[in-house]
Amino acid sequence: MATVWYTSEGKFADWPASQYSGPSQYIRERMFRKVLIANRGEIALRIVRALRDLSIPSVAVYSEVDRLSPHVRYADEAYYIGPADAHQSYLNAERIIEVAKSCGADAIHPGYGFLAENADFAEACEAAGLTFIGPSPESMRLLGDKLAARKVAMEAGLPVVPGSPEVKSVEEAIEVAERVGFPVMVKAAAGGGGRGTRPRWCWSARIRPPVTSWAGRGRSG
Repeated sequence: MATVWYTSEGKFADWPASQYSGPSQYIRERMFRKVLIANRGEIALRIVRALRDLSIPSVAVYSEVDRLSPHVRYADEAYYIGPADAHQSYLNAERIIEVAKSCGADAIHPGYGFLAENADFAEACEAAGLTFIGPSPESMRLLGDKLAARKVAMEAGLPVVPGSPEVKSVEEAIEVAERVGFPVMVKAAAGGGGRGTRPRWCWSARIRPPVTSWAGRGRSG
């Protein structure tokens, strides 16, 4: 009796039942030797646990204030990457890649937040010979812009809610809202985390603040 698994090379591999000990055996041999987790807290701990289930060694990174955090204690290895300020630690792409290479990791898992949606970081990982566990840089750049993402979805024939291309003034926003029909959601094209989303139920002056303020925030990221 054989167990069939789909390999990373796109081929099917037959594992004799007598030699097969579960998914961890397969994935360890086929995927990564060691994974560095470029994050902290709950998400980092979840990744540590998942890697342990797959028998893949985990590497945690930590700032000065996270030295005793659970993900640091539970990971197989842990390395200091900088001060408490995230820009000098968890957002310091150069330092994270340096640690990954020095400890022998061949992949980086960004978790979410921090560098997870940073296309430049994903490219830097590839340039350093490391696998970025996440979307390609091209996908992140494309889908990070809500207008471009909407266009791609429409071109692919996917259903989208009624909406608009970029609007550049409050007056244009009101015109589009009246054409689409209320209620509407006013959303910054850039940014993330839902911060740029505001519902509006009518065309009154209350539509003006979110259009002007969130447009500025969207441009600033």
